Amino acid sequence: QVELRESGGGSVQAGGSLRLSCVASEYIAGTYCMGWFRQAPGKEREGVAAFDSDRTTSVASSVKGRFSISKDNAKNTLYLQMDSLKPEDTGMYYCVFANTYDTWCVDHPSYTNWGQGTQVTVSS
Repeated sequence: QVELRESGGGSVQAGGSLRLSCVASEYIAGTYCMGWFRQAPGKEREGVAAFDSDRTTSVASSVKGRFSISKDNAKNTLYLQMDSLKPEDTGMYYCVFANTYDTWCVDHPSYTNWGQGTQVTVSS
């Protein structure tokens, strides 16, 4: 069972940047989706960005051009670089993982492993 631990959240003003990190408890191999979800107060969780095991990335249209996802296999770490942050980006950000195949992992409906989340707050 892969355990995920996020860090890097915080409070920033609109236009600022943050980088989130997610360390996995073991080396990620095989067929998988891995990425980031977020949940704002009173809203449903939504996919933000994800990798599949072919290293194809998928990014939500709401953050495209502002957020980017990357992965350091040697460190078992996933990153989410968030630039030009907006107040509507405020929410809890979760690292997610599933041993599954999908061609568009950011919309994968059944991630099995979730981190505890890290809070991002963007003020106007």
